[in-house]
Amino acid sequence: MNAWAATSTCTPRCARHTVPRVSVARLAGRCAALAGALAAGAAAGERLADRRTMRLRAAAVLRALGVRVAVTVPGAADAPGAYGGARAAGGPGTYGSPRAAPAPAPGRGPLSVPRPPDGPGTLIVADHISWLDVLTLLAVEPVTVLAKREIGRWPLLGPLARKAGTRFIDREGLRTLPHVVAELAGLLREGRSVLVFPQGTTWCSAAAGRFRRATFQAAVDAGAPVRPVTVAYAQHGMPSTVAAFLGDEGFGRSLHRVAAAGGLTVRVTVHPPLEPAGDRRVLAERAQHVIRAGEPPAHG
Repeated sequence: MNAWAATSTCTPRCARHTVPRVSVARLAGRCAALAGALAAGAAAGERLADRRTMRLRAAAVLRALGVRVAVTVPGAADAPGAYGGARAAGGPGTYGSPRAAPAPAPGRGPLSVPRPPDGPGTLIVADHISWLDVLTLLAVEPVTVLAKREIGRWPLLGPLARKAGTRFIDREGLRTLPHVVAELAGLLREGRSVLVFPQGTTWCSAAAGRFRRATFQAAVDAGAPVRPVTVAYAQHGMPSTVAAFLGDEGFGRSLHRVAAAGGLTVRVTVHPPLEPAGDRRVLAERAQHVIRAGEPPAHG
């Protein structure tokens, strides 16, 4: 077992619908819309690395699947922003509709911590439940994503992830770990925000799996703030595991379950940043505590 390796006790049996599935007709409509959204993403080619294009394409996939995204940000208005759904609420705590609004400038989005000129970017750390986590956070703010290399080989999403500039790592390759940490620190020093999932694998909720410490070393080395983000799923307001992608489950099966889910909302809670003081162990523990405290209680 090395610093990247992680195993989950969750299995595909943990992923269940909280409410009845949508009708066959609605499921067919979502599948057709998804095909169109993915085709548009593929047609974008190298432009997919553009921040505005990336945000639009991620939001389009969520919208096709019938997934809404509600965002809560510290100090914002009570009404959360909505992404991927039928409307986008206004107010200081929201960021408009991804269909039309330009992507925020690098380092100035709802996930990134505002920085001075030539200051470092933000290490964004989130709990990992589903492949939807990445799409959701990219629809909120396009950032550089660190993902396991297997995702690059997935059908449909793999090619899009590569074109979007995702950085892939071998979580079993201990020898590559110092290089990955150094690369992350370099990106942060350049002012780029990077999204990582310190649990190293997916769980059915944020309240499981300890945070690996290695990526936090990059924040310490670069003097970059750490932004904890809680990602939680609900169906018609009730916590749900339907989006969880667990164990040896195939991507197609998970995709079908998500497309058939009724009233699925991803709740993104953006927490106040943590300064990279102390060592990586303390920083990882603090981030893990903040994220788990922000997760709604499990349903049932």
